[in-house]
Amino acid sequence: MKSLFIQDTLSKIGETVTLYGWADTIRDHKKVIFIDLRDSTGIIQTVGTEDIGKKMAGVSVEDVIAVTGLIKKRPDNMVNDKSSLGSIELEASDINIISHAAPLPFDISKESLDLTLPVLLDNRSLTLRHPKIREIFKVQETIIDAFRRACKAKHFTEFQAPVIIPEVAEGGAEVFEVKYFGHKAFLSQSPQFYKQIMITIFERVFTVNKTLRAEPSVTTRHLTEATTLDAELGFIDSWTELMDMAEYVIKYLCDAVKKENILALGLYTVDMPDTSLPIPRLKLREGQEIIFKRTGRDNRAEPDLEPEDERELCRWAQEEHGINMVFVTHYPVAKRPFYTFEDSEDPGYTLSFDLLGFGLEWLTGGQRIHDYETLMKKAQDRGMNMEKIELYLQAFRYGMPPEGGFSFGSERIVMGLLGLQNVREASLFPRDMERIDVHLPSLK
Repeated sequence: MKSLFIQDTLSKIGETVTLYGWADTIRDHKKVIFIDLRDSTGIIQTVGTEDIGKKMAGVSVEDVIAVTGLIKKRPDNMVNDKSSLGSIELEASDINIISHAAPLPFDISKESLDLTLPVLLDNRSLTLRHPKIREIFKVQETIIDAFRRACKAKHFTEFQAPVIIPEVAEGGAEVFEVKYFGHKAFLSQSPQFYKQIMITIFERVFTVNKTLRAEPSVTTRHLTEATTLDAELGFIDSWTELMDMAEYVIKYLCDAVKKENILALGLYTVDMPDTSLPIPRLKLREGQEIIFKRTGRDNRAEPDLEPEDERELCRWAQEEHGINMVFVTHYPVAKRPFYTFEDSEDPGYTLSFDLLGFGLEWLTGGQRIHDYETLMKKAQDRGMNMEKIELYLQAFRYGMPPEGGFSFGSERIVMGLLGLQNVREASLFPRDMERIDVHLPSLK
């Protein structure tokens, strides 16, 4: 088993080692051949002279190889300041080709891959190897890990929600129906019911979830399968505490990316938010009025924001408050799920909110109805199958505290922070109406 990684070689100067990885780039200068050897931790330049020149000349880009040699300091005038390993090199004494790579369909050694999105995704197993593409998912890893750390620091407990469910939590989105041993079931569009049940056990809970929505939408911001970061907390005194917690979490995530993803931030020239500044909050109707005054576009009678509205409000937040994020609250009752709490001081509107970041909706949340009788009536009014949500209703029948929560879309956060043009770029293996790994029309 491989025990030495390329990043470890900084402490191995003067030692003979064997390194394993992929041939990233090859430069043949006849008497001297340079191969940049890549593994999951970095890239090191290997140098081969005439002694092993024939062996090195047989290496192709993306071949899997093992190189034995001496770790040496580079001459001062040959140091590569752009690489963390640019001060050392491996003077090769032997090389073995473990696995040959087929000829590549395009050059992946360029700083940026100039490929259309279909080509990028059709060749996903290869394009993910590109450093700029790979860093997208290092950022996503940081965001998911930081979400867990942020929640645990506030006494949340992680749980795993089921994917196969008997009834849908949110009536507004299309769902995938599945056959379940002769019964009708659905793929989960949200872990909402289970988050609320778990409140009665652990009080504060979170889950990292795959959610699936059969919305017939082919846009730059929608995915059929997304990785959501969900949190729910009980014993709240005010619904604004939910926004406070969501603001704490998103700032924690952004600070983690700033600290842990320096390479990615350089590759994507990101303008990260100033997390010392408060995120502004306004009602949907206030936001629509701002949009009307700024642009003349009149969507004041609409129950939701259009994509351009979200972008405009983020521009407003940046200009007026210095931060490219804004909470939008008080969506109409009819626009939100049955379990959403109505504002008694503003009838017809809910104690709910979205967080917009970098022109995208990043989060949805709000206070939930915790009174059993009220929840029963709301569920019946929306035509919910009461038998199928009996397990959910049990939690309220036997005592539920005032509570609420929120859900982040991890891919959308990555898309916004890195300035990606399409959310599919922020999904390792995106699913949408036209793709399950490969373009669906090509499936027979």
